[in-house]
Amino acid sequence: MPRILMPIGDATEVLDTMYAYYRLPEDGFEVVVAGPEARLYHMVLHEIPPNPDVLWDITQERPGYHIRATVPFRDVDPAEYAGLFVSGGRAPEYLRYDQDLLRATRHFFEANKPVAALCHGIEILTAAGCIHGRTVTTVAKCAMDAKQGGATYVDQPVVVDGNLVTARTWNDNTLLLKQFVRMLKEAHRHA
Repeated sequence: MPRILMPIGDATEVLDTMYAYYRLPEDGFEVVVAGPEARLYHMVLHEIPPNPDVLWDITQERPGYHIRATVPFRDVDPAEYAGLFVSGGRAPEYLRYDQDLLRATRHFFEANKPVAALCHGIEILTAAGCIHGRTVTTVAKCAMDAKQGGATYVDQPVVVDGNLVTARTWNDNTLLLKQFVRMLKEAHRHA
């Protein structure tokens, strides 16, 4: 079963992460969760509250489920993986400083393997120097991160650019995973 690397950390967004975590095995891909350490991590829920009487300009954060990373970033051999799925939440704000994660991320681009990223996940791709010259989408509040990485930002549900597929938020999960699974299957056929 081809393996997909899923880097996470504390404050990884639940729906960004869990949809792919359960969806990818339906098409024969094993999801391997990696973190700064192999341990249990706290996920969060992000949404703009739907109550019109209490306006929020940005997402509200609430505690979510937990997820276990089974391998630390330093032990990841990216050559063993068919693809990379980078979810959002606040975790990328600190994960983007992890040199082992950045090394692994670069491998997927250098090897032209499928990569999916949504929401704040773009921060990891920017830190790894992997999106220069690409067209991407992300949550609007991370558009600057995409531009600082040398990418062209567009506000669309999903953007495919070569081996990279990006989406704005968990609301775009279905479209994102449809494209990512297509890319993985195509790459697997040609492997």
